[in-house]
Amino acid sequence: EVRTLNILPGMTTLNHTGVSHTVFRLLGIPGLEDQHMWISIPFFISYVTALLGNSLLIFIILSKRSLHEPMYLFLCMLAGSDIVLSTCTVPQALAIFWFHAGEISLDRCITQVFFLTSIFIYESGILMVMAFDRYIAICYPLRYTTILRHSLIGKIGVVVFVRSYGTIFPIIFLLKRLTFCKNNILPNTACKHIVLARVSCDDIRVNIWYGVFVLLSTVVLDVLLIFISYVLILRTVFHIPSQDARRKALNTCGSHVCVIILFYGPGIFSVLTQRFGRHILPYIHVLLANVYILVPPMLNPIIYGIKTRQIRDQSQRMKIGIIRGSS
Repeated sequence: EVRTLNILPGMTTLNHTGVSHTVFRLLGIPGLEDQHMWISIPFFISYVTALLGNSLLIFIILSKRSLHEPMYLFLCMLAGSDIVLSTCTVPQALAIFWFHAGEISLDRCITQVFFLTSIFIYESGILMVMAFDRYIAICYPLRYTTILRHSLIGKIGVVVFVRSYGTIFPIIFLLKRLTFCKNNILPNTACKHIVLARVSCDDIRVNIWYGVFVLLSTVVLDVLLIFISYVLILRTVFHIPSQDARRKALNTCGSHVCVIILFYGPGIFSVLTQRFGRHILPYIHVLLANVYILVPPMLNPIIYGIKTRQIRDQSQRMKIGIIRGSS
């Protein structure tokens, strides 16, 4: 059977049997193409803010020995992953908005799926580890430094890294086996696993079920462990007799809780709208999917900068030093 494949204007129409596309076209925000220039403004601002804020956070933590504590080292890992997460997607989205440069090869698309998904899982793992850090700090304060040694922190970082990349690695082969003969149009700003799989002509049930397995074994498990950690933390806090000590203990968790809500909230909301919001316009789904890539990396360093006294003090000292140096 000869099948005519619909390609965007300017791209060649193929009339071959069993053709599999190797080049795809990302549309950006489908249905809002005429608003792309305006939409690019918050994308650009959030990306610059994320780069500057997280780079500053990493510099402050690594340059000050007083901040070489478990909590801040985990925060440094989170800031690094925020930079990678933003860089994986936002520059490409801006290229689509500004220059209509939406063409992407299959190999590059699969590479983006791999890094984007694995970084998301890595961040989820770091947030779970940070909850464990707060649990040890509040429930076992006298043993905090003996339990969370630098050697253990390094091993935890490696385990979280290997878990995130190891669970996503099979997705490369699950996508490589597919024949992409429906069309080469991807209605998104970035390549996503299921978005790419849906334009194939093959049975993608294995892709769907493996995606569910990855979600349950990583993100859902992390959320469950974070919830258990905070239940134990709250139980310990409410047994502290001093109200002032109770308030200080809860304050140490404030930044982490805000970051957790920022990270998981948009992602969960996006999944729910895709599952149950069948009458929601497609561009709403794409915008929601971009929120968890744009907002957490931009706001995480601001939240920790405002709510963490040690980081706030170091930022003020750097600011004063810069002002004195320029004068």
